[in-house]
Amino acid sequence: MAAAVPAARWARAAAAALLLGCCGAVLAGGIQDQAEQFFKSGHTNNWAVLVCTSRFWFNYRHVANTLSVYRSVKRLGIPDSHIVLMLADDMACNPRNPKPATVFSHKNMELNVYGDDVEVDYRSYEVTVENFLRVLTGRIPPSTPRSKRLLSDDRSNILIYMTGHGGNGFLKFQDSEEITNVELADAFEQMWQKRRYNELLFIIDTCQGASMYERFYSPNIIALASSQVGEDSLSHQPDLGIGVHLMDRYTFYMLEFLEEVHPASQTNMNDLFQVCPKSLCVSTPGHRTDLFQRDPQNVLITDFFGSVRKVEIMTETVSLDRNLTGFESDPILPEFIWLPSGPRAASSPRRWWHHGLTVVLKQPLPALLGCQRMHWQQNH
Repeated sequence: MAAAVPAARWARAAAAALLLGCCGAVLAGGIQDQAEQFFKSGHTNNWAVLVCTSRFWFNYRHVANTLSVYRSVKRLGIPDSHIVLMLADDMACNPRNPKPATVFSHKNMELNVYGDDVEVDYRSYEVTVENFLRVLTGRIPPSTPRSKRLLSDDRSNILIYMTGHGGNGFLKFQDSEEITNVELADAFEQMWQKRRYNELLFIIDTCQGASMYERFYSPNIIALASSQVGEDSLSHQPDLGIGVHLMDRYTFYMLEFLEEVHPASQTNMNDLFQVCPKSLCVSTPGHRTDLFQRDPQNVLITDFFGSVRKVEIMTETVSLDRNLTGFESDPILPEFIWLPSGPRAASSPRRWWHHGLTVVLKQPLPALLGCQRMHWQQNH
């Protein structure tokens, strides 16, 4: 009887250990799942707000800075509909420009960043502190066209790039007014409270740029600056033909880095922090990550400079049982009806109904099938 008691105790202890082991495995698995979710951005769309605050010909480089970033984000997939471009001066049409309708970012006029498809949303005297803050916070008149709105939401990753002349705690707009670091910090807090962003990347190329992110207090913000407090941000690449410097050093080396990035790149934020050491920039670039929840090493460059592409994977095969080669005469085509979904149907995937089956397409059926003329019934 005495021997049976220790055996029973041993059995209970073994059962308890087994139960704890199972619970521990489940808990560990749950923690791992949570960690994987934590390290993912979770955003569904990307936006960019690109701002040049300087006027006058001798500030040519600030316009070139902004247009160079504009070119990079478009190349990586952010469409014009998701870019708010603010240029305080039109260098392409300036009478002093020896090459009208061009803005160059490399010496010897190698790269024209103005191109033939630039869409400027705010230009000249529209580029003000008030308009900039209204774009960020969404406090704009109802008559404002869609192209001048930042239509972001709580799943949006936003890139905000600013360049111009600044000082300790301020950035000048058009040499007539300035935005302070407190005003900028409060605007970001309004954006967070109004669920206008998921994560935000702020980059500023100006003198004493680090002072502009010192007052930030809202979550999920990474901030980069071209210079520390008390330092100047220096220009780069003087061009004798144009007569001015073409870019600033920090933006020049950042753009060199971005030229090596493609939409599928695994390059992360830590790589971006190292693009312009003091030996190249002369000033000391800075960054701030304490407000950001994820490790910068796990944040891809394309989380902000690229654009997410949503793909719906279907497990079953959709069979269209008719020959679609005779597009114009095939009676199957009128049976396809586009079903818009939600108030933003124009930007949503196309939904077509065929014989009781809803087929989700990523582009209109004529483009998908490669035909030039098709007739179908559209449901309004």
